[in-house]
Amino acid sequence: MGAETEYGIHAPSGGTFNATWLSTQVVHAYSQSTKQRAAAGGETRWDYTDEDPLADARGWSVPRASAHPSQLTDVEPELTAAQIALEGGECADITAPLMMNMVLGNGARLYVDHAHPEYSSPEVTNPLDAVRWDGAGDLVALAAVRRIAATPGLPEINLYKNNTDNKAVSYGSHENYLMPRSVPFSSIVQGLTPFFVTRAIMCGAGRVGIGQDGSGVGFQISQRADFFEAEVGLETTIRRPIINTRDEPHAVATKYRRLHVIIGDANLSQIANYLKFGTSALVLDMIEHGNAPELEFSDSVSTLQDISHDWELKQTHQLTDGRRVSALDVQWMYLNAARKHAEANGSSHPATGDGHTAAVLAKWEEVLTALGSDPMSLANQLEWVAKLNLMQQYKARDDMAWNDPRLGLIDLQWSDIRPEKGLYYKLLQLGRMQRVVTDESIRAAVQQPPTDTRAYFRGRCIQEFGSHVVGASWDSVIFELPEMRRLQRVSTKEPLRGTAELTASLFDQNNGLADFLGQLLSDTH
Repeated sequence: MGAETEYGIHAPSGGTFNATWLSTQVVHAYSQSTKQRAAAGGETRWDYTDEDPLADARGWSVPRASAHPSQLTDVEPELTAAQIALEGGECADITAPLMMNMVLGNGARLYVDHAHPEYSSPEVTNPLDAVRWDGAGDLVALAAVRRIAATPGLPEINLYKNNTDNKAVSYGSHENYLMPRSVPFSSIVQGLTPFFVTRAIMCGAGRVGIGQDGSGVGFQISQRADFFEAEVGLETTIRRPIINTRDEPHAVATKYRRLHVIIGDANLSQIANYLKFGTSALVLDMIEHGNAPELEFSDSVSTLQDISHDWELKQTHQLTDGRRVSALDVQWMYLNAARKHAEANGSSHPATGDGHTAAVLAKWEEVLTALGSDPMSLANQLEWVAKLNLMQQYKARDDMAWNDPRLGLIDLQWSDIRPEKGLYYKLLQLGRMQRVVTDESIRAAVQQPPTDTRAYFRGRCIQEFGSHVVGASWDSVIFELPEMRRLQRVSTKEPLRGTAELTASLFDQNNGLADFLGQLLSDTH
């Protein structure tokens, strides 16, 4: 599993700076702070060889000519000073570097996605590591902001871990889960849709404003819910679907699929993030084994939005079988099914289980129980509850209505990634937000890759041979061997190969790139 976070970006100086150019400065600033430069002193190019963003999991491909431009993510974006000038917006120094992509020493990717800097975490095998390496992305973004602030001639840039500018624009926080190709996609849709429609009550980030432009008065549970318009589909930036059908496995295509989840909020709360990944993984395991609850909402899209608008958790919603259920009812159905499934397969056993399932189930039950009795008791765990609690204090103190612009600014300040500015971080520093991983482990994850997936190989290649890496992707690393005048592409299509156990000894010997590749390609790592 892994996360992708597009950060909201803003230049507070008041200039009309082009957001795409600002995003390149974030990538460049981080490269400067790490001194990481690829072959020939440039950026690490992304290897698009095996990417096909127009393949649909339902069994077809969208013709390239009819695809929305935002879907063509298998083409390296070209960005020139002249292009920026045509798009409008100031550019400070148009000769400044336009850096679009980095593959990091921790196995992650930092790049420009449309008009946002995006951090894509390395592949991990459990929800604790998902939280840890997603948190590392926030520190990567912070390091870039600090570097920019210390660089003369560049405009100040602020980054926000949120999902909307409240002007009808939304940007994503995506999750990815590896699944067997053998699971019918129709089973995924059937099993996941009710779960995704209701899971925001645990992992929503909270938002001031109703509707895509935020002009409606009120507070809601999810930042993303109002931007979804379909139940199933291929798009991610238009006609957003609850279940995304993009069939781009980044692995052996005949064995695996990558479930690309676009419905989640960007979470700063560790508990919310932990539940987002942990519960979703358990539900996917149930679907794989045919044990997911069977239910269907009459209108999943409108129900998703109704649940988000109902922060008091009072509403019930129509199922196709005529029953009316609450979001909490549905989550209890999934929890009870997951507990039964885990007991049957042994994964939750305290002594012989996998070490994660039991903890996820316990936290899931704790949170649902509290949501059913006193949701505000979760103000130190769930992000939307913590934000609502803070907003209500400001409202009472200053006699503000929900449409007071000051509350919108407070909402924005919540997601500021600078610890001295972000309101979430203020609560964290005061011990008013629970955590599941330490600051020390997150800082370590900025530098080091996970040891139990192919991300270890990718990250160590950057650490040890970065100046010879001309390209990389989730399933490849491309080396330049100048003395041989050739490139060597190493495929990494098996997600659980390239681990520390299999390859650390080769890196530790470090007898030079040619020797390393010779041993690697003559062996079976």
